[in-house]
Amino acid sequence: MNYAAYASVILDASIDKTLDYGVPEALLPSLRRGMRVEVPLRGRIERGYVLAIKDTPNFTPVKPIFKVISDDEVIDAELFDLAMWMARYYCAPLRKVFKAIVPAPLRGDTKKKEQLAIFKNKTREEIKEYCIAIRNTYPAQAAVLDVVLLSPKNLLLSELLEQTGGSKSPVETLASKGFLKLQPVHIDRSLLSGEEYFQTKNKILSCEQQAAFDAIAETIEKRTFATHLIFGITGSGKTEIYLQAIERALALGKSCLMLVPEIALTGQTIERFKSRFSEDIAVLHHRLSAGERYDAWHKLRLGKAKIAIGARSAVFCPMPNLGLIIVDEEHESSYKQNEEAPCYHGRDVAVMRGKFTNATVILGSATPSIESYTNAKSGKYILHQLSERAANAKLPNVHIIDMRIEYEKAQGFTNFSQPLIDAIFKRKERGEQTILFLNKRGYHSSMHCQQCASAVKCTQCAVSLTFHKGDNRLACHLCGFEISPPPRTCPSCNADNPLKFKGVGTELIESSIHALLPDVRTLRIDTDTTKHKGSHDRLLREFGTGKADVLIGTQMIAKGLHFPLVTLVAVLNGDAGLSFPDFRAAETTFQLITQVAGRAGRGSIPGEVFIQTCMPENQTLLSAAEQDFPRFYDDEIMSRKLFCYPPFAQMAKMSFSGADEKRTQRAAEAWQSMLRNALPHPFEIHPVAPSGHAKIKNRFRFQFLMRGPSAVAISRAIEHTLATQPYDKEIAHTIDINPTSTFF
Repeated sequence: MNYAAYASVILDASIDKTLDYGVPEALLPSLRRGMRVEVPLRGRIERGYVLAIKDTPNFTPVKPIFKVISDDEVIDAELFDLAMWMARYYCAPLRKVFKAIVPAPLRGDTKKKEQLAIFKNKTREEIKEYCIAIRNTYPAQAAVLDVVLLSPKNLLLSELLEQTGGSKSPVETLASKGFLKLQPVHIDRSLLSGEEYFQTKNKILSCEQQAAFDAIAETIEKRTFATHLIFGITGSGKTEIYLQAIERALALGKSCLMLVPEIALTGQTIERFKSRFSEDIAVLHHRLSAGERYDAWHKLRLGKAKIAIGARSAVFCPMPNLGLIIVDEEHESSYKQNEEAPCYHGRDVAVMRGKFTNATVILGSATPSIESYTNAKSGKYILHQLSERAANAKLPNVHIIDMRIEYEKAQGFTNFSQPLIDAIFKRKERGEQTILFLNKRGYHSSMHCQQCASAVKCTQCAVSLTFHKGDNRLACHLCGFEISPPPRTCPSCNADNPLKFKGVGTELIESSIHALLPDVRTLRIDTDTTKHKGSHDRLLREFGTGKADVLIGTQMIAKGLHFPLVTLVAVLNGDAGLSFPDFRAAETTFQLITQVAGRAGRGSIPGEVFIQTCMPENQTLLSAAEQDFPRFYDDEIMSRKLFCYPPFAQMAKMSFSGADEKRTQRAAEAWQSMLRNALPHPFEIHPVAPSGHAKIKNRFRFQFLMRGPSAVAISRAIEHTLATQPYDKEIAHTIDINPTSTFF
């Protein structure tokens, strides 16, 4: 059968090439690129996206499109262009890129939530008279009318029944008599629906803040693409610039997108935004229910909400007339997707989205990534420096504690130096607060046999099990495997010598604080204490309202949080990250310590920071202690240039996983050999090596790195190899362009 037009469709199914379908005459006027459709495939119905509409198919015969799922474009033109760029740059199948862009509730069968609402169908006087007349004969109906008359707004049926304590029957009777009307209404499941906030006014900007804001406002008003990097010390007032920039964009009718790296930051960010703006704000992150994501997505697409706040995937939310994109804490590795294709970086995608829409992009950080700072120094980004804290607050005094001396004093290992214990006690006495940072959760890191010295390991992963004392279990933090209670004999040698615990986690730190200072109230924020929805915000709210003296946590508490009463911050193991065999180890350590130190002294009371370390002379720690990013950058950039690492080269990591160790290694080596032939000098290909986590969920993992002047050239070489060379389809592979970690 011949059709007037044909559509190339990319399916959700595991088929990476497009298939052509005929466009029925009834669909021809409305069908557009990016629409979601249902099509037949091998006797079943599949869903996919229209990639292009053309006059002739690539093959015959063709089957017709079954139906259009929505009359609206699921992926608009601007996001479609972004998807095409991502597929090319990150060497990812388009179907996987679309899966990342369109949230699961939109791809599935999630619908608008509707409930029955009660409306008055007669005047108040008529209803009142009838209510008096039936009070003795039909008390249940009278009770319903009492609630309806007293309510200042139209009630949902569920609310009415809750207040009357009765059944639906009297309501239906009143509706049949014409006094009430039951009508379905759309229920907004958005996170902020119905919440109220105290309104605040714009703060007066400092000279540095004003200069940055003026430059940003100019590009917003001109509607030209530009990327601004705000490099400001912790507490320098970057958020106030964001807020005033959003205000300017909204005044011009533009919509605004704000990305934050952690769910823990969304609560405080939302509070600041809602207290400043009366406009609807949509919140997007993975902890939301399917219904909440569905409603937030539609509010943005329809322009009912002009401000979006969210984590990494929020960079894809549909926003008509997008004028401003903000990436707070742009250096954060949590912006990088590294578990499945496309392995995109939220910051880089945000910059490209700004380019496609002529929007202004703001990147903000007290510790910019080496790549972003280099782009700013070269003129690719516009650099704004904030060198002073807002409201005349001062940077905290930083003390580096040599733990080797403390171990000698304690005649053994100790988690707390004596100066730190004294400082925590002083804060408690003065009604001030403390933050203790340790980037390791659990009670003990591992459990070892005293006979054979082996650790109790996960049966499915190549890692030691972590002990959690609260529920008396050993747990794998990669796959969730558990042993409860912990074994009494060694699984390796069956020795019945007592097994010994080693290593320190946040749970042990909390227990130790209670032992040393019994009167101190603590809160702990890590993955274990924030499993449930809303737990981040609840714990941070409790700490912010003074219900705890000490907050203990992992990197969830290391950045972005603002608590004026926190005057003491301690990094308990400052050198932990320096030992990783990764070229970013020093950068990550510097950023983490600088950020967590910046939580101290953000109010009117001066702050103090303790960094406990066995490497007190380390240059990275010394630069972090002084919050001296330029000095750290100068040292680090020399090393990167010497060894030709980013930003002086583009990098890609190719990872392989399979159930058979040798087979997986052979597949990785075969790929390495093929790509060595495909990539000419000066591209460099590293040897195949086991990944940092060599086995996860009974799948062995190998990887190799590629470096060279162009990431696009690496992507094209991989793409060509995939298309022309046979490879083992039982071995899964992942392509990570510009990885944030070269070890794991």
